[in-house]
Amino acid sequence: MQLLFPCDPFNKRIADEAYGEEYDAARAAGFACSLFSFEDFEAGRFKAQPALSAGLDVLYRGWMLRPDGYARLHQAIAQLDCAMLTSPAQYRHCHYLPEWYALCEEFTPETVIVARDADFAAAVEGKHWPAYFVKDYVKSLTTQRGSVAATPHEIAEVVGLIERYRGAVEGGVCIRKFEQLQADSEERYFVLRGQAFGRDGKVPALVDALASRIDSPFFSVDVVASSAGMLRLIELGDGQVSDRKQWPVERFMAMLESKPA
Repeated sequence: MQLLFPCDPFNKRIADEAYGEEYDAARAAGFACSLFSFEDFEAGRFKAQPALSAGLDVLYRGWMLRPDGYARLHQAIAQLDCAMLTSPAQYRHCHYLPEWYALCEEFTPETVIVARDADFAAAVEGKHWPAYFVKDYVKSLTTQRGSVAATPHEIAEVVGLIERYRGAVEGGVCIRKFEQLQADSEERYFVLRGQAFGRDGKVPALVDALASRIDSPFFSVDVVASSAGMLRLIELGDGQVSDRKQWPVERFMAMLESKPA
């Protein structure tokens, strides 16, 4: 498996600073690695250095892409007679909340999914939730205002701010039931080829259950403890564009080196 990282915008011979530690660790672990200019790719040009040899399996580790952007990267690599580990459909499946929600409903807050131009208050009429956590298909609002709407009528305010600060609402709007969660209890896990991994070697049953439900060869799972101590699924993500968070880089590389169970 060959790893593909974005290069520094001003020096195509080195990895982007955000991925430098991981790039160095991958090479030290014996992985073949290539770099490419993300800026050139966005302009319609793709060139990997060193070049990708035909027949390689490629794992991308880099900036988040919209599903159509990932499909273009997948196509560019396929034209070199190489295969990405994750298909465009599998990328979208983990990247967009509505794609995975139905498979995970018992583990995650109840969610109403609507279009950007929907009547948000009408969409949650009768729910009587304590509050409403608002995000688009991918991200929430990370400004000081935050993504929690105290009333149905505040939902539109949060959506408007997502548009203002992120440029657009991606996909549509997800209105989630607000749940009381324990501060500082969030933990990220990864699932690679059907096997779940934790940074400390431990994996909760919830993550093991998701490993067999989600059709993706590499994805991340974010869980957090509720006020009652029950683990709750907060987010899934494509593993290629999910950062390591608290994972030591050596532990992450050991996971990538592991053989399928």
